[in-house]
Amino acid sequence: MLDARRMQVLRAVITSGSVTAAARNLGYTPSAISQQLSTLEREAGVALLERAGRGIRPTAAGTLLAEHAELVGAQLSKAEAALNDLKAGRTGTLSIRYFSTAGASLMPRAVAAMRREHPGIGLDLKLIDPGDPMPEVESGEADLAIVVLHKGATPARDVELVHLLDDPHRVVLPKGHRLARKRVIDLGELADEPWVGNEYPRGACSAILFDACAAAGFTPDMAVESEDYQTAQGFVAAGLGISVIPELGVGGPYPGVVVRKLRRPEPIRSIYAAVAARARNRPAVRYLIDSLREVVSGAVTGKATA
Repeated sequence: MLDARRMQVLRAVITSGSVTAAARNLGYTPSAISQQLSTLEREAGVALLERAGRGIRPTAAGTLLAEHAELVGAQLSKAEAALNDLKAGRTGTLSIRYFSTAGASLMPRAVAAMRREHPGIGLDLKLIDPGDPMPEVESGEADLAIVVLHKGATPARDVELVHLLDDPHRVVLPKGHRLARKRVIDLGELADEPWVGNEYPRGACSAILFDACAAAGFTPDMAVESEDYQTAQGFVAAGLGISVIPELGVGGPYPGVVVRKLRRPEPIRSIYAAVAARARNRPAVRYLIDSLREVVSGAVTGKATA
C-alpha cells in the first residue's frame, strides 16, 4: 500500500528539482529523503525518478503519483478544516426533541435564530407528544429536549437542566358561565363542574394539575376527554364543561370562551431544556438555549389574559 506521506516527499523532490533542495525545504537530511523515496519505489513496484544529466526527473509513474499526491494533500487539508469546524461547533447535527406547545410557542423563533447564527449545523427536530422526550436525552439519542418536570422527578446525572419558564394553568370557561365575571378563580370553585380533559392522562402536565386539584380537596369529574388544547376549548365553547389549560397552550383563546387566572393553588408547570452531557459545551446548544430564553422573555412580557 502506498504511503501518503512518502508521496508528498516525492512531490516535493519533483517540484524542488532535487533531493537536496527538497531536504532543505522539508527540514530533513538528504539521506532521509532518499530513504523515503526508496521505500516508496518498493511500495509502487516501479521506478519513480531517473537521472537527467546531473539532476533527476520523474518517470511516468513518478509524475502520476506526484499528481495524486497533490489531490491527496488537498483532500487532507479539506478533512482537517472540516474536523476543525466540527470541533469548534460550526458543523455537525443537533438533535432536538420537544412537546407540542413548546413546538408551537418557543421552538420556531429560537431555531430560526440559531440557523442564522450557525448555518452549518444540521437539525434533527422531532415532536414527542404524547410522551416524555427526556428518555431520548438520557439515552444519548437526542442532544436537547424541552421537557416538563413534575416535582420529585430525577433525571439522569449526565443530563443538565436549564430552567426556561414557569407556565401557569388557566381555566377556560364558556362565555356566560357563572364564574366568568371573576378575574381570578379559586381552584376549589371548579370542584363541581364537568371538566373537559385536554392532554395525555399519564403525563407530567396532567400529574401537576391533578396534584393541585387534590390540594384543593377534590378530583376533577372528566365529562369529555380530548387530549388536545384547541379541541378542549371547542368543547368548552359548546357548553360541555370547563377546562384547565397551561397558558402556553391557550394561545389565542377559542371563540366563545373566556380565560381566567387560578389560585389556591395555582397549578404551574415548570419547563426546562434538558441537555445531554456530551452536548452541553457545544456553541450551537448554548446559543439555542439563549435564544429560547429570549423567546420566553418576549412570550411572558407580551402575554395577556382574556
